[in-house]
Amino acid sequence: MTSIRKLTLVAALVALPIAARAEATLEEASKAIAAMKKADPGLSKFFDKAAGYAVFPDIGKGGFIVGGAGGSGYLFEGGKAIGKTTMAQATIGAQVGGQTYYEAIFFETKEALAAFKKGEWTMAAQASAVAIKSGASADAKYADGVAVFTLAKAGAMAEASIGGQKFTYTPLGAKKK
Repeated sequence: MTSIRKLTLVAALVALPIAARAEATLEEASKAIAAMKKADPGLSKFFDKAAGYAVFPDIGKGGFIVGGAGGSGYLFEGGKAIGKTTMAQATIGAQVGGQTYYEAIFFETKEALAAFKKGEWTMAAQASAVAIKSGASADAKYADGVAVFTLAKAGAMAEASIGGQKFTYTPLGAKKK
């Protein structure tokens, strides 16, 4: 087994317990949206104008050289929940710590939203995430039709790592794959 495969396996094993957290509720997603808007009222323009958005009310993340993160949430279109989504992340590099945070991914166009709905969407870890603080959204822009915001809840993490996030999507009422 090559070193890269071994590290990938270790990262996956780290991410599994984190990703296996309890499934988020719609009430938790609503509270996450309120907390993000309270931290930066300017974020409301993203919620109001996006073609759709995914909200993860409790992402858990941890790592020491190899790391992982995961959580579940909801996809919204027109302000209404239309499906459930999950995120799993694996990283490698200089990193230590653990934290929990909210994450919101905004889709600028119907095409970007449709790509996410296909259910096997990926992006580079922390590709363009903006840490939410008052006024942070004022200069934030979409990159390739997507904008990502995070708001720390607890813990601390220092990292300079590479990796990726993988997302799944299941419409409400549909059986999980």
